[in-house]
Amino acid sequence: MAGALCFERVALVGKPNAAGSGATLARVVDFLHAQGCEVTLEHDTAQHVGALGDRVADVAGIGAHCQLALVVGGDGTMLGIGRRLAPWGVPLIGINQGRLGFITDIPFDGFEAVLRPMLCGAYLEERRALLQAGVWRDGHCEFDTIAMNDVVVNRGGAPSMVELRVEVDGHFVANMRADGLIIASPTGSTAYALSAGGPLLHPAIDGWVMVPIAPHTLSNRPVVLPASSTIAIEVVAARDPSAHFDMQTFTSLLEGDRIVVRRSQHVLRLLHPLGWNYFDTLRGKLHWNEGVVA
Repeated sequence: MAGALCFERVALVGKPNAAGSGATLARVVDFLHAQGCEVTLEHDTAQHVGALGDRVADVAGIGAHCQLALVVGGDGTMLGIGRRLAPWGVPLIGINQGRLGFITDIPFDGFEAVLRPMLCGAYLEERRALLQAGVWRDGHCEFDTIAMNDVVVNRGGAPSMVELRVEVDGHFVANMRADGLIIASPTGSTAYALSAGGPLLHPAIDGWVMVPIAPHTLSNRPVVLPASSTIAIEVVAARDPSAHFDMQTFTSLLEGDRIVVRRSQHVLRLLHPLGWNYFDTLRGKLHWNEGVVA
């Protein structure tokens, strides 16, 4: 039997440009109202689908007012709102309408049966480390942001490599010629870093993975680093290089720029249904054991 409602003020964030998103979000709003929740629609979502809830608020307003953020979409939608809400410590639940869904793990079909007990306190909480990244030029910080998945320094459109000088905690590691370099969190180890040949990191591992992209020297391999490390990447030579943060935010770079990556003081709070398991997610999303009878 369900207990008392734990989350009375719930923010709803959707993927506004998705086909049928208005009807999808309206169904979620109706469900939340039936549970006794006050619903705040995130500002950009409301701009596309209308004010379906009780309130409309920007990220700061959600952080100050809401006890929970419900994200309807794919991992990209979760990345976009998760890093922005992290400073307020608001927990997030993901309802998957995307393709993979590593961190939006509740299928939309039948979400009501899964979400109902979670709203009453029957959930697992997981805390994911975040990356803090800054771009430094001539001793000044030109750009600073939080990333959930990864920080990527890569070449521009010209068919030439970048040369990067890499330091960890002030110690020289290597001068690297490659298409780029990825610094990924355990959450991001299933994203671009995996495509570039990096290892999977369990979310409980307190570390980052540093993965070169198509390195000129084949002995440049992925390295797992402590999450306490400060990683500095200096652009030695490149044509139109750039830095990308979760593949959603980017900034152009110049030779001599230093990209400094460290652990953020904030964490991402993810809520999962009871019985959720990381390996079940990997097996399902990466199609392990297909054709094998369990």
